[in-house]
Parts: sequence; structure tokens; C-alpha cells
Amino acid sequence: MGKRILVVDDEQSIVKLLKFNLEKEGYDVEVAYDGQVAIDKLQYLSVDLLILDLMLPKMDGLEVCRRIRQGKKHLPILMLTAKAEEFDKVLGLELGADDYMTKPFSPRELTARVKAILRRVEAAQVKEEISDGTKNMHIGNMNIDIEGYVIYRDDEEIDLTPKEFELMVYMANHRGKVLSRDQLLNAVWNYDYVGDSRIVDVHVSHLRDKIEEDTRNPVFIKTVRGIGYKFEGPKE
Repeated sequence: MGKRILVVDDEQSIVKLLKFNLEKEGYDVEVAYDGQVAIDKLQYLSVDLLILDLMLPKMDGLEVCRRIRQGKKHLPILMLTAKAEEFDKVLGLELGADDYMTKPFSPRELTARVKAILRRVEAAQVKEEISDGTKNMHIGNMNIDIEGYVIYRDDEEIDLTPKEFELMVYMANHRGKVLSRDQLLNAVWNYDYVGDSRIVDVHVSHLRDKIEEDTRNPVFIKTVRGIGYKFEGPKE
């Protein structure tokens, strides 16, 4: 496959298990046992996916995620956590993690998640999943540059995570249609989350914070109570 994955976890048994199973699937696996080493390695390593534990020595996973998003915006991140608290998962997603798994997990489930994330990234790159073939979309005061993987509002770039960008483009491509949370999960995340709609809600909320002038009265992303969301845009 030629894909390189960086596994960051301070539990050697977990790292050994992940490395074995991922290499068995054909991935090139690099490892780091603390957050600072992970940041250092990313300075010179070309990585296609980061598997990042939440609880790490020297620098925790949330801080690692925050720093990566400040620079390597398009690096997909799968966050691992031994905690069941809603706060940790939501905060990780808000900081830019693409997915999360709670320990303990099965190696088969993890490799399935890895494959789904990488498939989605590849699909986004060739614009087959999130684009109708157009290179740009203009909606109100926003310009979506699909090839450049960036969105501008009044000629000012909006800082979006890869997941937020894909969500935005997918919804814009289905402008005026009511999209259920499950539909968004399947289309944007490309993985069955068994009805875990919190992932959609977190990303929609974060996206609204960035594109709406007044989140209490959104112009672009409207909530359809009991169903999901509808992307509209300002009245012409």
C-alpha cells in the first residue's frame, strides 16, 4: 500500500500489537512513546495517518493534536483513549481528530477504521466522494476552492480541519436537501458509527463557529429538528 502510519502510545504492549497488525496489512509503521517525540518525528517524516493516544508523557494527545493542526492540516488523526468521559472525545474531535476509539479495542476493528480513514482521504483527494466535478463553488460571500482544499469568506481563508472541509463541501453539494445524521456519517466519515450522531453534531457545531456570523441564527447550516441538517445559504 505504501502508506506510512505513526503510532504514538506509551504502552509498549499496545504499540507492539498495533505495529504487528498494521504491518500485516502492508503499512509502514513508525512509533513514538511520548508526545514530544511524535512532534519531533513529524518534522522530518512523511506520514499518511497518525494513531494518537490521549494520555501521553511529556505532552498529551490533545496538545499534540492541537500543534499538528496548526501546521499539518491535512494529516488524518485517529485518537485512542482509555477514558469513557464524553468530554475527552468531544474535545479531541473539536481539536481536529478525525476519529476516536476507546480502549480496549480489537485489532480487526482498528485496522478497519484505518482503512476507512485512508480510503476517505484518497477519495477526497480525487474529489469523487465530496465533489460533483466542479473546482469551485460560490455561495453567498463564501468561495469553496475544492482543488485547493480551502474555503474563503470575503477573500479571507477560513481555517478548517480536513473533516470540517469535507463536511462543508458535501453539504454544499447537497444544498437545499435535508441530510440525516446517519447520511452524513456514511458519506463523510465512510464508516458505520452505529448511530453515534455526536460526531456529526460536534463537527457541525465547530463548522458553524467558523462560517456563521451569528451561530444562534445560522445562515448556511440549518438544524432540522429530529432529522439532521440542511445547507442553504443567504437569500439571493
